[in-house]
Amino acid sequence: MKYKVYKHFKGGTYIKLNEAIHTETNEIMVVYFSVSSGEVFVRPKDMFYDTVDTEKFYGPRFREIREK
Repeated sequence: MKYKVYKHFKGGTYIKLNEAIHTETNEIMVVYFSVSSGEVFVRPKDMFYDTVDTEKFYGPRFREIREK
């Protein structure tokens, strides 16, 4: 299985493990983990692929950097 590696706009590196469906809302979630800490996170898919628009940054929240 190939995993995609992403860089968060704040600098962390994460590996996307899979997508999951929230059992009560049917919302699609992204399951991913931090390369540096090993912590596992889940976030709504729309938010994972969303564009961040702040005073200091405009661009994707997570940018794919490679497949592993």
